[in-house]
Amino acid sequence: MNLEELKKLKEKARKQVALREGGKKYRVVVSMGTSGVAAGAREVMTTMLDEIDKRGLETVEVCVTGEIGMVEAEPMVRGEEVSGEKTTYGKVSLDDARKIVTEHLEKG
Repeated sequence: MNLEELKKLKEKARKQVALREGGKKYRVVVSMGTSGVAAGAREVMTTMLDEIDKRGLETVEVCVTGEIGMVEAEPMVRGEEVSGEKTTYGKVSLDDARKIVTEHLEKG
């Protein structure tokens, strides 16, 4: 890996960390307890972060939580709007994660 590739990797990591910080219009909470991780929550979160970055959605923050209590519905994602409205998605696949970003977060 050369210096230019390392700089690109650093910038991508910086953007993904910025997505986890406050002051945004939407907050996406991914259940990352043991059952969530076993069901694929880590991959779902990574897919969402990549899609959010690709679309340049700077109004979205992504964070994690532990078990939500609905193991049979993992991986779970909750979308929270500044207005207080919350939407919970269960059994989220990678395609679902992309669709949540495009349909819910990008289009409102």
